[in-house]
Formats: sequence, structure tokens, C-alpha cells
Amino acid sequence: MPRLTVIDRGGNATEVEASPGISVMEAIRDAGIDELLALCGGCCSCATCHVYVDSTAFELPPLGDDESDLLDSSDHRTERSRLSCQIPFDHALDGLTVILAPED
Repeated sequence: MPRLTVIDRGGNATEVEASPGISVMEAIRDAGIDELLALCGGCCSCATCHVYVDSTAFELPPLGDDESDLLDSSDHRTERSRLSCQIPFDHALDGLTVILAPED
């Protein structure tokens, strides 16, 4: 099963096994990492699942307009910012590391 590394706001790394076909947000939530609020449940209508993707080695889907607009509302947006609900997880992302962005 593919794995994802999640670095929480305290700098602690947790390796998570994730089923292909779910989003990165769902993988984080299912692993019990409660710092990621994901209030909208993955509908791309909030920005509470904001993460930083730690590598450009992985090909992610392009940033959509709605996702970009929501990230614009964050004081912590960087060039590595993504909403984890908008990243489908599969075998191609095995080894991906994401860092939970600070809360707004």
C-alpha cells in the first residue's frame, strides 16, 4: 500500500498508509491526525486542509481556480501550498511528504 508522510505543526512526522483513490486529506483524517480540520469534508469550500507539498518530484493535478481562490484567503500561502482535499492519492504519490500549514 502506498505511503504518505505527514509533518504536523509541531514538526513531528507520521507515516500513513493510504488506499489509492482517496484524497490526501482523507488519508490524513483517517490516520487520526486531528490538526487538519477539513471542515467542509473535501468539498473545496474552505481552506482548513491547507498543506505544503514538500517536493516537486511528484506530478500533482493542476491547481484549480476554486482551490487557488481559497488559498488566496490564507495568510500562509506559499508556492508549495495545496488543499489536501484536491490531491487524489495513488501509487504514483507513494513517498509524498506534506506539511500541515499553520491555522489561519
